[in-house]
Amino acid sequence: MQKQNSHSYRKVAIAACFGTFLEWYDFLTFATLAVVFAPLFFPSSDPNTALLASLATFGVGMVVRPIGAALFGSMGDRIGRKPVFMITIALMGVATVCVGFLPTYAQAGIWAPILLVSLRLLQGLSAGGEIGGSAVYLTEHAGSDYRGFKTSFLQLMGPLGILFSTLQIALLRGHLSPEEFLAWGWRVPFWVSLILLLIAFKARMALEETPVFLELIKKGQETESQLINNFKDPEIRKRMFLLFLCVSSSGAILFFCVQVYTSIFLKATVQVPAKLVDQLNIYATLSLLPMTIFSGWLSDKFGRRKIVLSGLILGALLILPAFYLLEIAAIGARANHPSSVMVIAIILIGLSGILALVVGPQTALIAELFPAKSRNSAATLPHNLAAGWIGGLLPFIVTWINQYWGNSIAGLWYPSIFLAISALIAIKYLPETSGTSLIK
Repeated sequence: MQKQNSHSYRKVAIAACFGTFLEWYDFLTFATLAVVFAPLFFPSSDPNTALLASLATFGVGMVVRPIGAALFGSMGDRIGRKPVFMITIALMGVATVCVGFLPTYAQAGIWAPILLVSLRLLQGLSAGGEIGGSAVYLTEHAGSDYRGFKTSFLQLMGPLGILFSTLQIALLRGHLSPEEFLAWGWRVPFWVSLILLLIAFKARMALEETPVFLELIKKGQETESQLINNFKDPEIRKRMFLLFLCVSSSGAILFFCVQVYTSIFLKATVQVPAKLVDQLNIYATLSLLPMTIFSGWLSDKFGRRKIVLSGLILGALLILPAFYLLEIAAIGARANHPSSVMVIAIILIGLSGILALVVGPQTALIAELFPAKSRNSAATLPHNLAAGWIGGLLPFIVTWINQYWGNSIAGLWYPSIFLAISALIAIKYLPETSGTSLIK
């Protein structure tokens, strides 16, 4: 029986994770190509202005994530986790494929950025229902043994989405001339998402509803909308705030600092060759994968709280020094000095380790904080609010602060201070959830 249960969980985990991988791949390909989109969709005599416009468009998709979370999270508590998965994957896939067929500003004028922003909004709504809801779905299937380890694999989907996107772009840059890449090469990753969409949709058709939700059906609670009730309950409201600030916002800040902004910083700010940056990011992402799983396992042994706290504290202390060192090492990297390239690689891998400490236990922690009947809506809203408003806008805010102060590092004070505040609050208020029963 145990063998059958393990096989069933693996099947559920693979299907759920692949769908989430597609969501992240679609959503983050935009970030990977932000520097390319700037001149294509936001032409300007000032390259910094064009880059800010491109980053703002990326941020728009993040800002509407809470709306998608409120809509689809509430639906997940009413009609089930599985139907919501089918809707979100279809919405994300269609919006992403359409980006690959958009005309540029030179071809359609002002309609080009308008259409790009509109599709980005649809991506954000879809991601709001998927990311967070998938954590609840997988955790409710995971059982009680080694829950942190088994659910940590979901956190690999973001890095894998970036890795797959980055590999494609690196290959395209390697085989196409710069003119060909700007003309049509950048569209290929969006076209590929159509194939991934068909695979993910078929896989999700075979998913089963979670045993926790099936138990709620027996109790007649599945049709209740819990979103408003969550804010009326002081304990749930407190835990939603802790999830927002100490877990999801901090994880999002680290994710976008490590996986998104480092690439933008190295390419656009300190002018390291794009091809080299893509290669280094691939190595850093590959290192993140085992560290994330290891952190999930550690959270089963020592508790979610201790592992997450260690990541918050290290992030607050080391982000600024890491980017100072990246700026210094970039001087040698531009001249292709091996020692400087190695320094950048070590820094990126070290930052990935800090990120892993926060996100490894995150999937299990998100679900364990809340009771079953309100779990989907209570978890998805603060998680996506944090990722959208705090994490998603981070590249834009950091770049804007840098430009305002005329300093390439000044903006990094923002994530450093935020992580420090989150760590202090987590030390006092964040509960330990390891071993919590999910059927309650």
